[in-house]
Amino acid sequence: MEALLPWIIQLVSGAVGGNVIGSIFKNISLGGLGNSIAGIVGGGIGGQLLGMLGMGMGGGGMDAAGILGTVASSAVGGGVLMTVIGFVRRLIGK
Repeated sequence: MEALLPWIIQLVSGAVGGNVIGSIFKNISLGGLGNSIAGIVGGGIGGQLLGMLGMGMGGGGMDAAGILGTVASSAVGGGVLMTVIGFVRRLIGK
């Protein structure tokens, strides 16, 4: 179970990040489900990148700094990927 905790935190944080950005920038929002899916994927990518750098829960362990780093990087990753997909979708739609 301990090995799943970083993944769960990354995916949930990514979904939250995607939905926060979607609610702030309604013109690129993908809707609730779309924001969540893009955020989950982006959160997984962001969390894994941080782990590869030796930070976050993947490399830094289960301390508070590692957990906060994972949450932050995953939320940012989710928000960034949702933003990119939203912009591309908007450009293609025009």
